[in-house]
Amino acid sequence: MERTYNKLIRDNIPDIIISKQEKPVTRILSDEEYKKALEDKLYEEYEEVISAGGNDRCEELADMIEVIRSLAKLENKTLEDIISLAEEKWAERGGFDNKIYLEKVIESSTPIS
Repeated sequence: MERTYNKLIRDNIPDIIISKQEKPVTRILSDEEYKKALEDKLYEEYEEVISAGGNDRCEELADMIEVIRSLAKLENKTLEDIISLAEEKWAERGGFDNKIYLEKVIESSTPIS
């Protein structure tokens, strides 16, 4: 019996599959394929975060962070660099703690001088 996945997996998964007396069929992606696979993986993890709850949601968020770490590496950045950027944005624009939902903006009919 075969199970088809066609997706990016973590580095230790082939060894885990072998330890279960199964045979993984893998290949190494080109740089372009790798970037696209990471983008697909980010979306996959997003969907899993949305559908999960409690500790499962935290597990999926951890998976999402690993994908973000790998995407950052493609840009010659670290996860810490990304977190630093997030903190700068937080300092400038705030976070989402106050649960503010913007419904609309009404434009001023008179210009502000």
